Amino acid sequence: MKILSVISTICLVLLGSSWATGQTTRGNPKEGQAVYEKSCLRCHGNKLDGNGPDSQDLIVRPANLQSPITRSKTDWELLVAISNGVLFSPMHSFRGKLTDQQMLDVLSYIRTMGPPDVVS
Repeated sequence: MKILSVISTICLVLLGSSWATGQTTRGNPKEGQAVYEKSCLRCHGNKLDGNGPDSQDLIVRPANLQSPITRSKTDWELLVAISNGVLFSPMHSFRGKLTDQQMLDVLSYIRTMGPPDVVS
């Protein structure tokens, strides 16, 4: 068990270092839209609301990328979900399918398409 803990910690450090630039280097939303339409739209939909054409066939619904819960997630959290997938959901890993830059571009597109954040 201790070895597993050490390996997990090393993986998190390595993953964190590769994504650290993701918090300061934003992607290109125009490029991200093209990637989104090719890789994400079928589940997350045109409106990024989780109502894509394939979503009706899924037991676990795709995330609504417009919801306050998703919008409150950090870029880091969203990049981890895109890269590694989400356990016990149909959201699979895009690591190896998309480049790091493409994942940043998709994130940038998602952020630009969301409703403006409400400040109270």
